[in-house]
Amino acid sequence: MPAKKRPKPLYQRGRYALYPREGRNHEIVWYDDERKRERSSSAGTTDIGKAKLALDRLYLADTGHRLCPTCHRPWDHEGSPLLLRAITDYLIESESKAGLRSAKNRLGHVIEHAATTNPAIKVAEVDQRWVDGFRKAMADKKNPNGSKRSLSHIEGCVLQLAAVINATPGEKASFKAEQQKAVSNTPTYRADIATIAKMFDFCLRPTGGRSDKERAMIVATRQNLLRYLRMAVATWARPDAIYDVKPDQWHSSARVLSLNPKGRRQTKKYRPTIPVPRQLAPWLDDMGDQWLPVSTIRHGWDSMRKHLDLPGGAQAGEKLIRRSMATLARSRIGEANWRQGEMMLGHVKMSISDIYAVPDPANLGLALAATESIIDEIEKLAPGAFYRTVTASGFALSVVEGGKNG
Repeated sequence: MPAKKRPKPLYQRGRYALYPREGRNHEIVWYDDERKRERSSSAGTTDIGKAKLALDRLYLADTGHRLCPTCHRPWDHEGSPLLLRAITDYLIESESKAGLRSAKNRLGHVIEHAATTNPAIKVAEVDQRWVDGFRKAMADKKNPNGSKRSLSHIEGCVLQLAAVINATPGEKASFKAEQQKAVSNTPTYRADIATIAKMFDFCLRPTGGRSDKERAMIVATRQNLLRYLRMAVATWARPDAIYDVKPDQWHSSARVLSLNPKGRRQTKKYRPTIPVPRQLAPWLDDMGDQWLPVSTIRHGWDSMRKHLDLPGGAQAGEKLIRRSMATLARSRIGEANWRQGEMMLGHVKMSISDIYAVPDPANLGLALAATESIIDEIEKLAPGAFYRTVTASGFALSVVEGGKNG
């Protein structure tokens, strides 16, 4: 009896083809040149999108060993690949890298520009002229909050695009991104303690609402922003590190927090292990599955910035707390001991191997004391910022999950 003819594949790339299987996971089929026979592997899912990714991973793992030694291009004569395909491949291969979140953000702008100008553009066609057009488009487009794109952000996207092209077999970027120091415009605005206290009040004592019940609902929607503020003030951490904090990073007995998750490789933006102020420790003990259950608090942050009339653009972005805490703590720690501040910020790597020694005054204890004193001053101006309490309106202030927008 003749073999049943296979249907048209759902997806194909090179020699790999994806086929459906009734009531089972999709199947990836390819011809093995060495074994001289057809082989197959389960995609591990019935979801077409995830199955395509499984095929892409298999294809990428395979083509790394099937390149021409002269031109370094794949043997299947695909030539220069589509830019959008190259970006997808780069992100797939970067799934375990520490900077994946930032790479996705930067390349998202490149994808948007390519999709609106020429979705069929190939990697080899991305030249200086195309990049200059991308720069102009990025400069003309404003951020969601109405501010203009910074030059450093634009060049960061160009640098990420160059990384994609250079990682594509047989391709090399024909353009160069400008050095960050040449385009960076470091924000100069710093928030004082009174302003930071007003940020907490924005979360804890909202204006508006026709009743206590409505105001309590507003408080609930700002809980994620409140959690962000607490962690940012207590740790001086970068925003991306705060989003990653999970229970296994918290060493309660030593009162030490590792800002770098287990399994994550350190990058140039080093994430240190730091002592935790006594005011934050109880909240970390009750953390739950993750400190921030959302991927962004931008909506809440922008609402707060407008309410407090803070500067626009990068001057008062989410990194404002980190810069402000460093400025406030520096005078308290003193210049002679400011190296502790540099270690808190991750600008200098510490050589302490015992986590119980981290809070010692000789290590990071002075930075810890400065942070705790700042928090106490914030608490006086905004009761409930760190301590559980009850407001005059009767609102119980505790860790509450809520507010999809942060």
